[in-house]
Amino acid sequence: MFGNFRKIMAMIKNPYNGNKKYILSKGDFKCYNNCIISRWEVLFLDWSIVEQYLPLYQKAFLLTLHIAVWGILGSFLLGLIVSIIRHYRIPVLAQVATAYIELSRNTPLLIQLFFLYFGLPRIGIVLSSEVCATLGLVFLGGSYMAESFRSGLEAVSQTHQEIGFAIGLTPLQVFRYVVLPQATAIALPSFSANVIFLIKETSVFSAVALADLMYVAKDLIGLYYETDIALAMLVVAYLMMLLPISLVFSWIERRLRHAGFGNSSTLSGK
Repeated sequence: MFGNFRKIMAMIKNPYNGNKKYILSKGDFKCYNNCIISRWEVLFLDWSIVEQYLPLYQKAFLLTLHIAVWGILGSFLLGLIVSIIRHYRIPVLAQVATAYIELSRNTPLLIQLFFLYFGLPRIGIVLSSEVCATLGLVFLGGSYMAESFRSGLEAVSQTHQEIGFAIGLTPLQVFRYVVLPQATAIALPSFSANVIFLIKETSVFSAVALADLMYVAKDLIGLYYETDIALAMLVVAYLMMLLPISLVFSWIERRLRHAGFGNSSTLSGK
């Protein structure tokens, strides 16, 4: 097939050779026609490969979504803790939190996964691929969520906090009922970008032998050389995962703006 394809490309560039004869023979042309029909059948008519790999894509989709959900929840929790430490400048811990953020944000997720999967066994700690993927996502996402939370915390008006203290709220109650809701509303666009970013980062999990979406796509390409079908199914899978999340975040942002949350004049105490 590939030999005929080279002849076709040569004919497109130069339909005649030096003897003014067609490079392609009649047999080659028929063979090329058959190959073209076969390619179109695979892409548009023959769904046998899609049907064969669809269950594997479904399992990989659920596995990827499962790890992404736990990784993002862990990122929110870790990011909130780190942002509180940095915002209130807790001694020693603030320096540790800053070092963590710089380390996490300036190293690729792939390197972090390699450290967890290949490095920790050197000291006797052996983790499964799924645990390594989840921890790696939490480690990476926590730094981004921390900066988002911190930007929201710093944007909350000091006047609102003083009002909370004036009506008898404790510092913990002021943080829980006054500061945190406003900070979350302010940082919501940043949160949505971080969530989508972290889900897309799951595409490197196959490097630690995890049968995620990218792993199944590479398997399909390696066995059948059907790159177009494998990538098309991969794109559809990620769109099914990311598009609803993007729409939900957009809807929440509109509702919060309509309710007055995140409005600059409201937050400034005017």
